[in-house]
Amino acid sequence: MDNLAGVSAFVQSAETLSFVEAGRLLGVSASAIGKSIARLETRLGVRLFHRSTRSMTLTAEGALFLQRCQRILGEMAAAEQELSDTRSAPRGKLRVSLPLVGSLLNPVLAEFIRQYPQIELEVDFSDRRVEVIEEGFDAVIRVGETEDSRLMSRQLGTFHLQLVAAPGYLRQAGIPQQPADLRQHACLLYKFPTTGKVESWPVPGWDKILGDGLRTSVVCNSVDTLIYLAEQGQGIACLPDFAVKQALAGQGLQQVLGEHSHHTGSFKILWPSSKHLAPRLRVFIDLLSERLFSA
Repeated sequence: MDNLAGVSAFVQSAETLSFVEAGRLLGVSASAIGKSIARLETRLGVRLFHRSTRSMTLTAEGALFLQRCQRILGEMAAAEQELSDTRSAPRGKLRVSLPLVGSLLNPVLAEFIRQYPQIELEVDFSDRRVEVIEEGFDAVIRVGETEDSRLMSRQLGTFHLQLVAAPGYLRQAGIPQQPADLRQHACLLYKFPTTGKVESWPVPGWDKILGDGLRTSVVCNSVDTLIYLAEQGQGIACLPDFAVKQALAGQGLQQVLGEHSHHTGSFKILWPSSKHLAPRLRVFIDLLSERLFSA
């Protein structure tokens, strides 16, 4: 404990460059701070400050030691805060960015709101790639990988893209037997709103099929619209399995080229690395992990 007190005295002195101010912040005299720093320097065998009657500055060794000590005290404060948080119900504002997959996320959001009424949930539904830290989000859900080392992540589950069409459309236009047969079909394509690129379908030779002049019926950036148009018999669409699960079970849609399409994607939740995880964010991550792909 004496060592920790010495570290606290050193950090306050280094941040204020004043024994008097450090003593005021810690509730002790400037003389006590000076003696604590002297004992610390003796134990370490280095000088931590250049001191004169008019000024005080850190030595090179002192600057290096300060970085370590700040992290140590930060971890101590975070541990105390986490223990304190466990004694109170999660509360406060939680700002999250979610992809446009309401059919998957809406039931979980409703359950979260019921379970944690003291949390104010602000949801931004968007398929653009938001900047988590710069835009002030507490967490985002993304598909695929992230290269931002400032973020922590947890995988929530996986999904598969499937080619689907209404039975009525297939009776009229025929069932494609090979990927190349897609050239003779009306295709409903998804365009990423951020890049403007059309989503690739998970079938062999897709780029060539698309480049040869695919008969496109619709291009849009709404999964819900593509589902509706496919159910209305307007063509073949490529959609995530969770979005068409009910339509397939009710035979409103039928999978095609299943033996030729191979795809696996993942949903991850990401949040800024910080000294500690706020209770409102922890329970949000835990509930998503438990419920999102449990059915």
